[in-house]
Amino acid sequence: MKITRIDCHVLLDPGYDAGATSSSQDDIVVEIHTDEGLTGIGESDVNPWIARACIEAPGTHTMGLSLEDMLLGEDPLAVESLWQKLYTGSAMNGRRGAVIHALGALDMALHDLRAKAADKPCYEFLGGAAKPFITPYASLQPEVDNFNAYRESLIDWARRAQSLGFKAAKIEVTPSGPYRHRSLDASYEEMTELIAEVRRTIGEDFVLMVDVQYAFPNAETCLKAIRPWQEFNLFFLETPLPSDDLAGYAEVATKQPIPIAAGEWLATRFEFLDLMDRGKVQVAQPDVGRVGGMSEAKRVCDLATARGLTIVPHLWKSGISIAAAAHLSAATAQCAFIEFLPAELCESALRRELVQDELKMENGILDLPRKAGLGVSLNRDALERFKEAAEKAWRDRDRKRHPVEREPALGRH
Repeated sequence: MKITRIDCHVLLDPGYDAGATSSSQDDIVVEIHTDEGLTGIGESDVNPWIARACIEAPGTHTMGLSLEDMLLGEDPLAVESLWQKLYTGSAMNGRRGAVIHALGALDMALHDLRAKAADKPCYEFLGGAAKPFITPYASLQPEVDNFNAYRESLIDWARRAQSLGFKAAKIEVTPSGPYRHRSLDASYEEMTELIAEVRRTIGEDFVLMVDVQYAFPNAETCLKAIRPWQEFNLFFLETPLPSDDLAGYAEVATKQPIPIAAGEWLATRFEFLDLMDRGKVQVAQPDVGRVGGMSEAKRVCDLATARGLTIVPHLWKSGISIAAAAHLSAATAQCAFIEFLPAELCESALRRELVQDELKMENGILDLPRKAGLGVSLNRDALERFKEAAEKAWRDRDRKRHPVEREPALGRH
């Protein structure tokens, strides 16, 4: 079997909000086609126009080839060796960041393709089932314009998640930092009271996580702000500090009892080794696409397991990534939860409509996937609609950058 073509689909929700901080509004979806008629699909959480360039940009020398150049004509069943070929061959331009994120989408598609060829679910190639089911948590991120509305919305979302059957949820509590909610003016004390209200609403038996999205400038500020949070029985506190502040992470992780989680932005196991060994986090959060695909995500999980750490994959895209994280979790005993953005709680049409045959939660759990490959398929009508929206956005941007000069009107001097 040989790889014959790679299609890159840049997608955009027609109703996207440029002021929002939700990457579920756009997507890069790849399809890898073969000479035997099999196709694998994958995606990654990265600017889709950048990712397409990483995959398709023409190369002029042996260390400047595109990812596409390196894959065409190859055997798609040799997934792990192809990962190494892409990583080594793109090292001059990549090694981290967008190139690895784009590589992750391709690797995800290769896993889907290989498992389809064998008529098995993907987790069978990741070591087999390590648990009888998968536990999702609801990720709750309301977008509102003032603190009072934000508080009421978040409490309502927590109630809705509980009513849908979730056993766990994560609330976004972001008073500062790069993800700061628009017009949200609140002190750390008010954020403490907000967490307390959510905990009172859902009760003590419901698992609660808090994501502050890099809100604190340093460990000292973080430790002071979160000291009162120790009474809320949090499963973890996510990304309190900038990703590169490993010394700060180590200080926060070791000087208070709330488990610290991080890793959503990281690419490759090498960054995770630093985060785990120098940053001392207790929960590793590889995003399957961003970290470099299912191959690299499994390596991260194995390294975390060897260190006795918990794994909770990050994801914020479509049902493709949900399926990938589910397969990763199925093969990883140390994976306590997967992040789950249910269609019922999501405003993005792209998240709701792009994928068919998604896993369904019942009684707070997901059964192990049974279908071949990732087990999901694309809604082609939705795909075309989101492609058109992305193309329109690009044309509109191009017109703003290069406005057409008009001829002077007749009769004017």
